[in-house]
Amino acid sequence: MTRVDIGVFAHNEAAGIAAMVAQLLAQDLAGLEARILILANGCTDDTVARARAAGQGAIAVVDLPLGGKSRTWNRFVHDLSRSEAEVLIFADADILLPQPDALRQMVAGLQQAPALHVFNSRPVKDIVAQPEGLSRQDRLIAMAGGTLDDWRHAICGQLYAMPAARARAVHLPVGLPVEDGFLRAMVLTDGLTAPEEFSRIDGGAVFHIYASERSIPALIRHQIRIVIGSAINVAVFETIRARPVTERRQMLALAAGHDGWLAGVIRRQLPRWPYGFVPLHFLTKRSGNLLRAPRRLLHPKGLILLLAGFAFDAIVYVGAQIRMARGTGAGHW
Repeated sequence: MTRVDIGVFAHNEAAGIAAMVAQLLAQDLAGLEARILILANGCTDDTVARARAAGQGAIAVVDLPLGGKSRTWNRFVHDLSRSEAEVLIFADADILLPQPDALRQMVAGLQQAPALHVFNSRPVKDIVAQPEGLSRQDRLIAMAGGTLDDWRHAICGQLYAMPAARARAVHLPVGLPVEDGFLRAMVLTDGLTAPEEFSRIDGGAVFHIYASERSIPALIRHQIRIVIGSAINVAVFETIRARPVTERRQMLALAAGHDGWLAGVIRRQLPRWPYGFVPLHFLTKRSGNLLRAPRRLLHPKGLILLLAGFAFDAIVYVGAQIRMARGTGAGHW
């Protein structure tokens, strides 16, 4: 039987943690020796108590006093998972698993493709999965999905699986606002020591549903966090690449145990001339992707998406610049 440890990241998820535990316990895990860990990190509500009550001893609930997803990722991978585990699954506590064998499919996906480092679940917005009764604003939000990244070759931090040995070769700096983008770069480049190898990440028929932001202000706040995290990742990558190749993994291992490391990188690297805190491509990426398929712009839907998307990205870009100028950065999760 394949030994699998499933880490569920939960930060103040009291309202939904019992439902998530029920979903996990209902999964068909035939052929797997599975262990489920609820990684309650930095919680100030009763997530821990509710998870324990829902699990009734069938799961492990870990009460971690310090929050932050990258810190918790390190704890799960390097301290809390079993040394004999062959596969690690990473899941957010606030997603839905419509497929009864989703986790087993993910493990099978890794086994069928030994060269894979990451097997992704495809993220589906709830407003796409259940489109009836949507407002015009909801339809616009739903229409905008999928224009930024190819999910098969990105990492969606909400649900993915890795061979345990490959995960344990990685350390994440504490305080990363966008840990999945950082992890993707580490996976594709062996810790920034080799050219990108995109075949290391893939997915299949597995999908999960997540709750979309349902207002424009909330969506803007969410995207500002993503842009800030991505800009910080760029600064960290440059810092790592400035070191000799043989020292880069050791540098990341030290960063994983040093709360002030990331803040120091931000102070030294940002802002930079001429773009300030956030590189310009975060403003133009969506529009550039759409313009590479000009036929889409012949239809009203495509043109609306281009104009609305650029306006949205401009607001986010300026907002991210302002927040970073005011000190928002490490730990913005």
